[in-house]
Amino acid sequence: MTPDLMEEGARRREAYAKRQAERATESGGRSAAYGRIARIGEPDFTQGVALYLDDITVSFDGFKALNALSLTVNVGELRCIIGPNGAGKTTMMDCITGKTRPDAGKLFFGSTIDLLRLTEPEIAQIGIGRKFQKPTVYEELSVFQNLELALAADRRARASLFSRLTGPQLDRIGEVLALIHLSADAQRTAGLLSHGQKQWLEIGMLLMQDPKLLLLDEPVAGMTDEETERTAELFLSLEGKHSLVVVEHDMKFVEQLTEGRKKVTVLHEGSVLAEGRLADVQANDKVVEVYLGR
Repeated sequence: MTPDLMEEGARRREAYAKRQAERATESGGRSAAYGRIARIGEPDFTQGVALYLDDITVSFDGFKALNALSLTVNVGELRCIIGPNGAGKTTMMDCITGKTRPDAGKLFFGSTIDLLRLTEPEIAQIGIGRKFQKPTVYEELSVFQNLELALAADRRARASLFSRLTGPQLDRIGEVLALIHLSADAQRTAGLLSHGQKQWLEIGMLLMQDPKLLLLDEPVAGMTDEETERTAELFLSLEGKHSLVVVEHDMKFVEQLTEGRKKVTVLHEGSVLAEGRLADVQANDKVVEVYLGR
């Protein structure tokens, strides 16, 4: 890498760090979060539970967006969440990531970390990554630069912003590029990618931060059939290495992910309406009435 490129990379990382710090400050301050993270410690997954919600209730002006919602996701599990619009799926994710505070209930990451005691930046730091429906990549940068900026690192030390990428870091970027099917597009400007490729890139940016739990909101919306199939392959390859919660309306995609045997959760009016194998919930009369409509 030439000195000019190294300097440009350093400027990019500094700008990204500044942007992330500003966002964190709006949510309560990243500097305070770093100090508390060390005291919080690592989540304990020895009980086999990655995420535990118990009687979570959220009300907005008298309307219960979540109504005593209880849900458990196991370590390494890929769980699909389906349900009609207004069922509480987005509010559930908002609670998990600290964007919304529930009125009542318990919410744990692993068996020891109470998410209701943490801020948004702290929740992100302990290993929960969230992907929204609309991809938010840095369109003016290359695919490689997007992944470089997303590298998990403590950016408090300014000097770290001007360091070269290490061998292991370059290897990690290469691994993620292959995983998200963008190795051949590493130097391509992200803004020139297709919608599906931008979705993959954002997923790759999350993976660069090595999250233990991934929350994925309608990840195949707007994708072609081929892109949808590749996304299913990607998520299935992550199963076991990460815990995944996928909110989706595309039932064909859900079928690809569950392979007829994994558990699917159906939400309705802020609580669990049905849970089990996809074929079983599709045959549930209540699910057919409120969601599937057939």
